[in-house]
Amino acid sequence: MQITDELIAYVASLVRLSLVEEEKERIKKELGSILNYMDILNRLDTDGIEPMSHVLPLYNVFREDEVRPSYPREALLSNAPEEDGGAFRVPKTVE
Repeated sequence: MQITDELIAYVASLVRLSLVEEEKERIKKELGSILNYMDILNRLDTDGIEPMSHVLPLYNVFREDEVRPSYPREALLSNAPEEDGGAFRVPKTVE
């Protein structure tokens, strides 16, 4: 794929960037090298290789959900400067 000035201008408009000529030329080179590398990767034989989301095997490290007793509400609210209906009462922060 050829990187043109029109393509650079279009992409810049999508991301709301204002670019000077030096930046456009640098980005044109960088995008060109990225696309060239993608062409190299597309030529690789990937038959028989299973798609994966990560390079390393990941396992769920979360603990199982289990119901456990909680602190009594009265004990937690005993430290509150003010309480209202079983909840902490805090000053209004948004007008």
